[in-house]
Amino acid sequence: WTVRGWSQEGPVKTQSRIDVPRAGANLSPGRITIAGVAWAQHRGIEKVEVRVGDGDWMTATLGADPSVDTWLQWSVPWEATVGDHDIAVRATDRTGTMQTDDVTDVIPDGATGWHTITIEVSE
Repeated sequence: WTVRGWSQEGPVKTQSRIDVPRAGANLSPGRITIAGVAWAQHRGIEKVEVRVGDGDWMTATLGADPSVDTWLQWSVPWEATVGDHDIAVRATDRTGTMQTDDVTDVIPDGATGWHTITIEVSE
């Protein structure tokens, strides 16, 4: 792998992902659930936070955590209002390391950055 430009070691970085709603979704106003998964192999997830637009970070509810080596489901309720909205997620692992907002490519040692989607809410 190093011959192909990958780093010598490939640690799993603290990451999170939004699965619901899907990017580009068109939703009706009202309460929706924003949900997804987070992971930090060998360290586990301490906290997941979600932000809509430039609003405050909201702490998500975490699902069952059978092991520090498993993906962890998370969810947060949100009152959707009419308009286009960017939704971002970030995770913090049990060592206190927060997922970076710096976006990097998968090469040489794994992608980084907050997962962000855009949705539309209309009547």
